[in-house]
Amino acid sequence: MTERRPPQFPPHSGFFGSLRAAVEAEIAAIERPRDAFAMYAKIAILAGCTVACYAAYLSLSGPIVTVLAVPFGVLLASIGFNVGHDGGHESLSRSRFVNRCAAFSFDLLGGSSYVWRWKHNLYHHSYPNVGGVDSDIELGPIARLAEFHRRRWVHRYQHLYLWLLYGLLMMKWHFLDDFLDVLRGRIGEMPLPRPRGTDLVLFVAGKSAFFALAFVIPLLVHGIALALAFYLAVSLVLGITISVVFQLAHCVEETAFYAGEAPDEWAVHQIATTVDFAPRSRLLRWFLGGLNFQIEHHLFPRLSHVHYPRIAPVVQRVCAERGVPYRVHDTFRAALRSHYRLLQANGRFE
Repeated sequence: MTERRPPQFPPHSGFFGSLRAAVEAEIAAIERPRDAFAMYAKIAILAGCTVACYAAYLSLSGPIVTVLAVPFGVLLASIGFNVGHDGGHESLSRSRFVNRCAAFSFDLLGGSSYVWRWKHNLYHHSYPNVGGVDSDIELGPIARLAEFHRRRWVHRYQHLYLWLLYGLLMMKWHFLDDFLDVLRGRIGEMPLPRPRGTDLVLFVAGKSAFFALAFVIPLLVHGIALALAFYLAVSLVLGITISVVFQLAHCVEETAFYAGEAPDEWAVHQIATTVDFAPRSRLLRWFLGGLNFQIEHHLFPRLSHVHYPRIAPVVQRVCAERGVPYRVHDTFRAALRSHYRLLQANGRFE
């Protein structure tokens, strides 16, 4: 497969300049746009609960330990949303070292903060929902998320089976994706410089730590059957949670998909391919690290997510003034239904 060049966006019209000025005016009075106390308190809570859950998993014996799989998987997902994601975007702290330490939590979850930086920060955030560039919408033959994807007969059932298969994507990430991307030197059709020096050391160290925590230590404590059963259950919970959150932000009826072209300027493209959901839910906002405010996140990824609810009305106002559609699902359930309908529509075999 040959590498491709990303599309070029049309010149800025002044929309993003107006948007940025309005948001900067709104947050000018905030003393700590990053390094927010609320974020460090949340990290302490999530880290403490995760360590306690893992310790309980190793301390208990017998099949009863499997009841910990659901809360443990949910906690790991929230670590990814709040700690790894914010650290990777450098929105957690003004300190590069603190951000990099936070991003390394992705490695402990079985991913790679290095590959993530290219796949998510560069390709996904710059070109969301662009075929061949944003690998998050390229799920292979099992799914048809956009009309330009090849239609297969099995897709007529994707609105039923994909929910479970989302859980298997985590295991694919653990055992295949990062290794294959690094070996090939590309992510899908886009180039990926192979890690060197410190990046390579951290890549190997992260993978080693994950496999030790997920398999070696549990195998020694519980034996192979129970350790593998627990890993499978946690991975399913983690994979479904992370996948669904992404899909509700980018793969719903209201979002646009592009087969390589970029007809709109960058900021308009971000809004056209993204939807907020459940903005009034404090629980979801806390658990998801503000990712239900996905439009605000895509426009201002280096702003701490604790401020997204404050800037969302500003973004909506400027969009209304400039005639740019701003889309939001009022509830989590409404977003789920929209994703379901998208899968159903794109799965019809005509």
